[in-house]
Amino acid sequence: MLERYFQLKAHNTNVRNEVVGGITTFLTMAYIIFVNPSILAQAGMDQGAVFVATCLAAAIGCLIMGLYANYPIALAPGMGLNAFFTYGVVLGMGYTWEQALGAVFLSGILFIFISIFKIREWVINAIPSSLKLGIAAGIGLFLAMIALQNSGIIVKNPATMVSLGDLSSPSAIYGLLGFFVICALAYLNVTGAVMIGIIFVTILSMLFGQNEFGGLVSAPPSIAPTFLAMDIEGAFQISMLSVIFAFFFVDLFDTSGTLIGVGQRGGLLDKEGKLPRLKKALLADSGATVVGAALGTSSTTSYIESASGVAAGGRTGLAAVVVALLFLLSLFFSPLAGSIPAYATAGALMYVAVLMTSSLSHVDWDDITEAAPVLIAAFTMPLTYSIADGIALSFISYAVIKLLSGQGKQVGVAVYLLAALFIAKFFIFV
Repeated sequence: MLERYFQLKAHNTNVRNEVVGGITTFLTMAYIIFVNPSILAQAGMDQGAVFVATCLAAAIGCLIMGLYANYPIALAPGMGLNAFFTYGVVLGMGYTWEQALGAVFLSGILFIFISIFKIREWVINAIPSSLKLGIAAGIGLFLAMIALQNSGIIVKNPATMVSLGDLSSPSAIYGLLGFFVICALAYLNVTGAVMIGIIFVTILSMLFGQNEFGGLVSAPPSIAPTFLAMDIEGAFQISMLSVIFAFFFVDLFDTSGTLIGVGQRGGLLDKEGKLPRLKKALLADSGATVVGAALGTSSTTSYIESASGVAAGGRTGLAAVVVALLFLLSLFFSPLAGSIPAYATAGALMYVAVLMTSSLSHVDWDDITEAAPVLIAAFTMPLTYSIADGIALSFISYAVIKLLSGQGKQVGVAVYLLAALFIAKFFIFV
């Protein structure tokens, strides 16, 4: 039955390889089970409910990807977007977490729309590659800022805005130690490096009496506090437009890059370098975002960590189904997730930040009209505490600089349109 459904022989694989690939992928991305509830809880959401929503959204997303699209690509609430949800939209802009969930839901609907009507290519091609690189780097720096604050390494300063905190404090020591351990394990190609680093710091802090062990297993918490709590009507505001676009754009870029990257790694691309069944894969991702918002979590997206499972032998959707089953099993480990302190996840955030800011190496720094908007995107996101504002300012700067430098014809209509909308947001619909 598995052979017929997933076409294992046609993909030169077997059940054993798929199971190993699925387990490998899960171990490399399981840290989201601990990190996502910790981040969204700061927005006022019930941590136990978010834990359940995280596991269920990931499981459902993986099942759709595996059973519908037949790809070994796992999904879960995305890093960066969860931080933007909490620190940018809720704590920064003052919206309720219910309204933020509504914006996530609408971004998922928009994603489904462009996937069904095959306008994805037009949208992606209309956005300059330099802006995509700048947005990725900006999200990385945004995560780094959050991680450094959560661990007390940087603190508020009325004179200089921020300054160095007390590095001798337990939170700073554990935060840095976790980051060092994760980087070392990642360099040594240890599977599950991020999760190992988080667990290591958590156990160490418990041994020194600075954290309490809440237990290992129990029945899953209630999802009632977040289930169908999204405020869609509240998200229909002009001021929320940039927020919805931010969720949409980042998810779209992240998903497209992940699908192509993992597909190339697993030899899943066709002769033209395209991914067969791309529409199904995109619908799986966008559908998972809509379901995740209904359950009570930020945007669900495809994980680049799926490449580790592909390297271990996963080639079909059976590997994604294995990941889904493991996320469902994780529902019974909520006490462990509740025992993870913020400084234990800080190292993971900093590690992901390093991976995302590496995109700056691909920027054409010799062309100032391309480099300047990248720098604006990268710097404004952490400094304004808003991915949406960073995206908006990068589009405006790209359109204006290109126009003033006589290269206006190189800019697509979509960029000018979005730049005009963002200008209206800042100067008209304030």
